[in-house]
Amino acid sequence: MSRTLLFLATTTLLLLVVAPALTQSKPPARPAPKLEPVADTRLVMEGLATANFKGLDRLLREKPADIETWTFIRGQALLLGETGNLLMLRPPKNDGQEAWMERSAELREAAIALARAAAARDFDRSQRGLVSVANVCNRCHQNFRVPVRIEPFAEEGERKGK
Repeated sequence: MSRTLLFLATTTLLLLVVAPALTQSKPPARPAPKLEPVADTRLVMEGLATANFKGLDRLLREKPADIETWTFIRGQALLLGETGNLLMLRPPKNDGQEAWMERSAELREAAIALARAAAARDFDRSQRGLVSVANVCNRCHQNFRVPVRIEPFAEEGERKGK
């Protein structure tokens, strides 16, 4: 009898301790973070796109001699690709949204192609890739009437815009 009583007392105690924990509801799930632009488009263009383009322009004037330079070129190209993604977060509020998204995706794709060429250490394809990136930039600038022309491998005095 004492065994049965001990068993019942233990079971009751266990139910009193565990049952409330089982019936407690889970805290509400946090909503997924929302993608929001932090910097304005001009800062993204000057701080990321222009800075990385100029770096690539400088590094691809002559064939890179070492793997570290090729790796750096690849990294700068990928940052240009990410710039395309960031631009997609800040489309214009007018009718140009579709063109904005297309140009941003074109920048991403051209930059990825350049990064792949750099990963393969293909100098000619990398130079052509930088020209493709510049062409994408210029098409976008033309679409949105930005008075900046990107010219790869131009001499300092020949450069127009920024």
